[in-house]
Amino acid sequence: MALIQEIDYGTPASTAEKTVRLVIDGTTIEVPEGTSVMRASMEAGIKVPKLCATDMVDAFGSCRLCLVEIEGRNGTPASCTTPVSEGMVVHTQTGRLKDIRRGVMELYISDHPLDCLTCAANGDCELQDMAGAVGLRDVRYGYDGENHVKTRQNGEANPRYMAKDESNPYFTYDPAKCIVCSRCVRACEEVQGTFALTIEGRGFESRVSPGMHESFMNSECVSCGACVQACPTATLQEKSVIEIGQPEHSVVTTCAYCGVGCSFKAEMRGEEVVRMVPWKDGKANRGHSCVKGRFAWGYATHQDRILNPMVREKITDPWREVSWDEAFAHVAKEMRRIQYQYGKGAIGGITSSRCTNEETFLVQKLVRAGFGNNNVDTCARVCHSPTGYGLGKAFGTSAGTQDFDSVEHTDVVILIGANPTDGHPVFASRLKKRLRAGAKLIVIDPRRIDLVRSAHVEASHHLPLKPGTNVAVLTALAHVIVTEGLFDEAFIRERCDWSEFEDWASFVAEPVNSPEATEVFTGVPAEELRGAARLYARGGNGAIYYGLGVTEHSQGSTTVMAIANLAMVTGNIGRPGVGVNPLRGQNNVQGACDMGSFPHELPGYRHISGTEVRDVFEKLWGVELDHEPGLRIPNMLDAAVDGTFRGIYIQGEDILQSDPDTKHVKAGLEAMECVVVHDLFLNETANYAHVFLPGSTFLEKDGTFTNAERRINRVRKVMSPKNGLADWEVTLKLAQAMGLDWNYTHPSEIMDEIAATTPSFANVSYAMLDEKGSVQWPCNEANPDGTPVMHIDGFVRGKGKFIRTEYVATDERSGPRFPLLLTTGRILSQYNVGAQTRRTDNVAWHAEDMLEIHPHDAEQRGIREGDLVKLASRSGETALRSTITERVAPGVVYTTFHHPGTQANVITTDYTDWATNCPEYKVTAVQVTPSNGPTLWQEEYDAQAARSRRIASEEALEPAE
Repeated sequence: MALIQEIDYGTPASTAEKTVRLVIDGTTIEVPEGTSVMRASMEAGIKVPKLCATDMVDAFGSCRLCLVEIEGRNGTPASCTTPVSEGMVVHTQTGRLKDIRRGVMELYISDHPLDCLTCAANGDCELQDMAGAVGLRDVRYGYDGENHVKTRQNGEANPRYMAKDESNPYFTYDPAKCIVCSRCVRACEEVQGTFALTIEGRGFESRVSPGMHESFMNSECVSCGACVQACPTATLQEKSVIEIGQPEHSVVTTCAYCGVGCSFKAEMRGEEVVRMVPWKDGKANRGHSCVKGRFAWGYATHQDRILNPMVREKITDPWREVSWDEAFAHVAKEMRRIQYQYGKGAIGGITSSRCTNEETFLVQKLVRAGFGNNNVDTCARVCHSPTGYGLGKAFGTSAGTQDFDSVEHTDVVILIGANPTDGHPVFASRLKKRLRAGAKLIVIDPRRIDLVRSAHVEASHHLPLKPGTNVAVLTALAHVIVTEGLFDEAFIRERCDWSEFEDWASFVAEPVNSPEATEVFTGVPAEELRGAARLYARGGNGAIYYGLGVTEHSQGSTTVMAIANLAMVTGNIGRPGVGVNPLRGQNNVQGACDMGSFPHELPGYRHISGTEVRDVFEKLWGVELDHEPGLRIPNMLDAAVDGTFRGIYIQGEDILQSDPDTKHVKAGLEAMECVVVHDLFLNETANYAHVFLPGSTFLEKDGTFTNAERRINRVRKVMSPKNGLADWEVTLKLAQAMGLDWNYTHPSEIMDEIAATTPSFANVSYAMLDEKGSVQWPCNEANPDGTPVMHIDGFVRGKGKFIRTEYVATDERSGPRFPLLLTTGRILSQYNVGAQTRRTDNVAWHAEDMLEIHPHDAEQRGIREGDLVKLASRSGETALRSTITERVAPGVVYTTFHHPGTQANVITTDYTDWATNCPEYKVTAVQVTPSNGPTLWQEEYDAQAARSRRIASEEALEPAE
C-alpha cells in the first residue's frame, strides 16, 4: 500500500462543451474553452510551478511562480489566470522564466523559518517542493532583515512576530510560516462559505487573520479543515500530524456520521490513523468535509470502548467479561428459552443506521430466518419513516430524487424543517455556493437558522411557522399556485393522474386553505407566503430539501405527501436542479431502510405479504417466512410492558436516549428478560441490558453505506477490529450459535446476496464499486450505471399521485400550565446521541445541551443567560442551562439531545405520525422556570447508570479457596 496521490490541476475544470487546441512546450492538447493555461499544462503532463493555485478554488494569480511565455504576447502572464485560446503556443520553461521564479522563491524563503528537518510538513510541503522545482540554491537577500520569523530583532521584541495559535483542538496556526498565498482565505470563502478568514494589513504587514484578529477558537471558524487542506506549508497543520508524523499509506473509505456520505482518504502509519483527508473524487462531497468527518474520529481508540463481551443475570448486577463463544451461546440459549416460554413472537431485533448495508441485512435476516418472525425495525422509525411512506405513495419509491450535484443547477430552493449548516454541513456548503451564484432560497422553519441570513447568503423568504403547522403552510403554498394558475399543466397531464389532480386542486383552492386563513394559526404572514409560492412556481428549477422538522410530527407522512404535491404541480421532478430531497440524519439510515429493516418490508421495499417476493428469499435461505408484518419499536416496548415481548437484539442504536418518552422506553427495557446491546460503548440502553457485544467502528470493517442521495459507497477496513470481530462477524456467529448455516467469509458475499434478491441492487458488486467509486440505486439491467436523477421519463408507480393533505392539529397543545412549545434538533459539532462525538475534542464547542429561549420569554420568567432552568412537560422534567436568543420566536424554545445528562427525551410525548409511528419530537408543550439543580429524574437516572456500568474485576470473579 502507498499514499493515494491526487492530481492538483491548479484551477477548477471548465464545464464548456466547446474545445480549444493549443501547443504547450511542443505538445498539442485539446481542452474545454475557458480552461486555464495551468490546467491545460497539467492535463498534458507538464507541471507548472505554483503556490497560490489549487483546483479547489478559483485562480488568484498572486504567487507569481506560475508565469509562462505565450508567443505573440508581451510579458510573462500567470498561467492560472490566463485562459487558453485557439492556436495558442505556450512555453513553460525558458531562461527568463527560470530566473524570475528563482527570484520569487528567494523572496519567499528570506522570510520563512529554516527548520525543514523538524517541521511537521517535512515531506508534504509545497514550498519545499517548489524550491526544488525552480532550482533554488541560494538566497541572495539573506535572513537578517525585517521578518515575521524571529521572536527578537536587533535585541528587541520583533513586532511582526506572532506566536503560534494552538487554540483549535485539531490544528495549529503558525503565522511565522505563512506565505500569504490566500489559499486558506479563499477555501473558507469559496468551498466552505463561512468567510471566517481574511488578510489583515497591507504589503509586508499582511497576514492571515481569523475574524478581527481573533484566535481560531474564538472566531467564526467551523473547523471544516478546508483551510488546512489548502495550506501549502505548515502554517495550518493538523495536530495529529505534528504528534505522529507523515502518513505512509492511505485507503479510501466513507464517513460514518451524517447522511451526506463523504468520501475520505484515511491516511495511516501502520494501523494508526494520522488524518482523514476528503477525497476529491468523492461524488457526494467533492473534496470537502466538516469538523466531524475531518477530525472527530478519535472515538475509535477512546478508552471508554468496550472490547470484550459481557453478560449479567440481572441489570442490577455488575458486568462479567466472557469469551465471544460464551456470549453467543448465552444469547442463543436465552432467546430460544424465551420463545419456548412466551412464543415465537416474543423476541425481535433493531438494526443500526450506523452499521453497513451488509450488517443490517444480516440482522433482518437473523430475525426473519432465525427468530422466525418479522419483529425487526430500525432508527428510521423515529426519523425518516414518513419519507418512505409519503414518497412511496406519491412517486412509488421511498427515497430522494436527486444527487447532490443537482443543487448546482437549481434556481430556487425550498428548505423546510432542516438546518443543513449544522446537520449536513458539506451539503450546506454546496448549497451556499449556489446561493452566492444567484439562486434564491425559501426557508420554512420555526427558528431563524443560519441560512436565513449569514455571510453573503440571505433567504428571499423566511416563513417562521408555529411548530406543528407544516401541512397547513404547504397546502397554503399549493393554494396560491393553483388559484393563481401557476401550475405546470403540460407536466401534470403527461406525468400525473389528471382526475386526481383536479380533485386535489379543488381541495387546496378552498378558502380555508388560503394564506390569509391559515395565518391565524401558523403565524406566517399571508403576503410573505404568497411571495414564496410565486417564487417557487415561477423561479425556474425548483428544488425542495427537507429534514426531521418535516417527518417528526403527528402529520409527518402528510407533510411529505404535501411536498411531493408541490413538486409535481410545478413540474419540478425528473431533471437536474429540481426534485424532492430528504436530508437523512445518519450515515446509513437510507441503507438500513433499503435492506429490509422495517417489520412489513423485505429488502427493496417489498411487502412481506407478497408470495412471489417471499419465495425469492425462502428458496435462498431455506426457511419459510412469516407473511404477517412484525412489531415496530413502539409496539415492541408496549408488548414488553404487557408481558408478551421478552427479548431483543439491538445493533448499534441507543433507543433509551434517542427515542421519545424516555420513561416508557425504560419501562419496556426493564420488563424484558434478555436485552442484547451490540455497540461501541456502554450506552444509555446498555444500562438495562443483560448482554453486551462490543462493536467495531467504520475504520475496522469492510462494507457499504448508502447516503441520502441513494449513493452506495464503499467502506474499507483500515485497521484490525480492536474488539476482535467486525460487526457483520458478530451477527454471523450469533446466527451460527442459533443453528443457522451461514458461511460468509467476506462482506462482498453478503452484497452478492443482496444483489441477487433485491432488484434495485441487481448490478451492484464490490468490483463495480471499486471501478466506479460509487453508484446510485436503482442499479440494474435497466440502469446499469445507476440513477443519479429519478423519475426522468415517468414515475416508478406509473402516474404521479396527488393526495389531499388536510391539516389536522396535533393533540399536543400549549396552555396555561405549559404555555411554550419545545422543538429539538442538532448542532454542528455533535452527532445524534453524542456517543461518538462526545468522546472527541468536539466537546470544546458543545459540552452540554442548552435551551434556546426568546428574550421576551426569558424576561417574563426572570431567566438570564447561562442560568440553570427546569424544562417541564406533561411527560417529565429535566434541568439544563439556558441561552437567550432571537433565533427562536416568542413562545418557542429549542434544545438538542446530544448529552445523556440532559435526557431531553424525558420531555417528549408519545404522540406519533398517524401512518408510521414516527414520534412527534418537534412539538411538545412545556414550561420553563429557574432551577437550582438537577431534577429528581436526573439524579435517579445518574445513580442507576453508575450502578449499571460496574464491571466486576477479575479478582472478584475468582472463586474463593
